[in-house]
Amino acid sequence: MAKKKTAEERRQRAAALKAERLRKERRRKFLGITGVITAIVVVVGLIGFLFYMDYRSRQIPGLAEYEVASYVHVDTGAKVDYEQSPPVGGDHWSAWQNCGVYPAPVTPEFAVHSLEHGAVWIAYDPELPAEQVAQLDQLYTQGSYLLVSPYEGEMDTPIVASAWGRQLAVESPEDENLQRFVRAFEQSTDVPEPGAACSQGVTETAEEVEALVSSGEEDIAQEMDGPAEGAEGDEGDEEGDAPESDAPQDEESPEDTE
Repeated sequence: MAKKKTAEERRQRAAALKAERLRKERRRKFLGITGVITAIVVVVGLIGFLFYMDYRSRQIPGLAEYEVASYVHVDTGAKVDYEQSPPVGGDHWSAWQNCGVYPAPVTPEFAVHSLEHGAVWIAYDPELPAEQVAQLDQLYTQGSYLLVSPYEGEMDTPIVASAWGRQLAVESPEDENLQRFVRAFEQSTDVPEPGAACSQGVTETAEEVEALVSSGEEDIAQEMDGPAEGAEGDEGDEEGDAPESDAPQDEESPEDTE
């Protein structure tokens, strides 16, 4: 009788252990599935949050957006009639304006090429007070994709910031929307040539370029186009080479080259 009871106890214990093992396995599976679902929810939520923050960063009061229909290279020296002033994109010369601070106006056809590479161009009225000009100049730091220069064309406000297909007019350098515009669109990937250079191009001001073009020397156009062709290369190669070779590296300030 005692032996039967012992055998029965062993069977019951084995059954209990099996049941406990199955329960633990079900719990592990449940926790695993719950963990995967939680991770997916977190990732989707994070992606959604990043999209929202990117969308919010671009919702800048006064921001104007334009469609750029054509952006081909034209002969150096051939003037382009832009729809906006300053321009936000369009046809341009084959070299680009080096990013940096300029004390005199730059050539729009070169500046537009810089916009095509992801630069932001901050143009200001030449009559802007010196202290405000200094504030704008300070927005540029070594290697940043910013052009800062006076502009002699028509503008609705004393300061206009332009990126490819986008523009913002402000009254003062202290307008927080100007900083928001720069943060949102400097080195934007929403340009025809993201990651391309904003150095190794043209350092001359518009007046200096005009003098070179009007001099009639045959090698002037090649001289200004040369850096762009060497750095930018063929259309198919540019995107692959730009991140390594096109990053600004200790370029001279335009003021230093004068």
